[in-house]
Amino acid sequence: MVIAIYGGSFNPPHLGHVDAARVSREVLGADKLILMPAAVPPHKTLAAASPAPAERLYMTQLAASALPGAEVSAYEIDLGDKPSYTEHTAAHFRAKYPDDRLFLLIGTDMLLTFEQWYAFEKLLSLAELAVFPRDVGELEKIRAFADYMREKYGARITIIEKAPLPMASSDVREKLPLRQGREMLPETVYARIIQKRHYGAKPDLVWLREQAKTLLNPKRVPHVLGCEETAVRLAERWGEDPGDAAEAGILHDITKKLDKQEQLNLCAEYGIMMDALEAESGKLLHAKTGAALAADRFGVSDRVRSAIWWHTTGHPDMTLLEKIIYMADYVEPNRDFEGVEALRRLAFEDLDAAMVLGLQMSIDDLKSRGIVPHPSSQTALDWFIKRR
Repeated sequence: MVIAIYGGSFNPPHLGHVDAARVSREVLGADKLILMPAAVPPHKTLAAASPAPAERLYMTQLAASALPGAEVSAYEIDLGDKPSYTEHTAAHFRAKYPDDRLFLLIGTDMLLTFEQWYAFEKLLSLAELAVFPRDVGELEKIRAFADYMREKYGARITIIEKAPLPMASSDVREKLPLRQGREMLPETVYARIIQKRHYGAKPDLVWLREQAKTLLNPKRVPHVLGCEETAVRLAERWGEDPGDAAEAGILHDITKKLDKQEQLNLCAEYGIMMDALEAESGKLLHAKTGAALAADRFGVSDRVRSAIWWHTTGHPDMTLLEKIIYMADYVEPNRDFEGVEALRRLAFEDLDAAMVLGLQMSIDDLKSRGIVPHPSSQTALDWFIKRR
């Protein structure tokens, strides 16, 4: 049996890793492909604020799901704080598979520094090397160094002559806080990174809209897109973060289509406290359950979560982002009711005055339909009036 072992930090595992593993397995005719995340790489320092080793292991498992027949080993992760020397790993698998052919998959930089590795000559006796280029134009360099290693150490080296995907984990980490880099990652890995906000990641808004649409009634999509658009415009007008406003606008109604019992189930799941009015009506709960789901599934910040939580009722002393989402939900372009045009204009001229008018209009509308307004709306209105 031919076994290929691909080790690395996988911080995070990206499509370049997946492609290199897939092609290497095909070239080597490997029966088994083992991905091996390192706990404490001895040859480099992990980037600041990197996920814990167990989390990198989990993300590697997600990436491996796109590779038929691949498995992920926790052998090096289980070493804990001990440096994970490849010689020890190779010895472990040589003992496990004494009669099989073992390959270590490495890139150009690892080959060129191989003589600096711990017990590298012992390592060469335990396994063969399979080398793939990291960048275009490296094959000649690989061939020359491979010949040198063969001649000096008797190294058994196979060269994987493939065009590499132009990406590195460091590039991915730099792009993620800029709402970029999604195209460099397996979909499941990207979703996990956004959920946990690893590397300071912020979601690609196109991706976030796609995710939100799967949770929405199709008839509600135009409203949500209109709310996002208006929230971004208001954020730009009043000095708020447009990205945070967009996230809150996209996600503010993600549990709106759920019935009362489903809302109550989510409240129980997330430990959401509710008052008697909320428990009775059910419709008021979508703001709270939506905020909880947005935090759990998409890792939104506390300020975005709060803006979603309060977008239906409001409350006294609202933050700027909370006011923006409340108002964007009220006056987005698809809204059509008496007085909406005046309220839209006012939202861009005097946001607090718009809150007074909007809260009063909402309370009056609910009462006219025989619906009891939530007390938070009245206390919010009283607060804004007193402030003015």
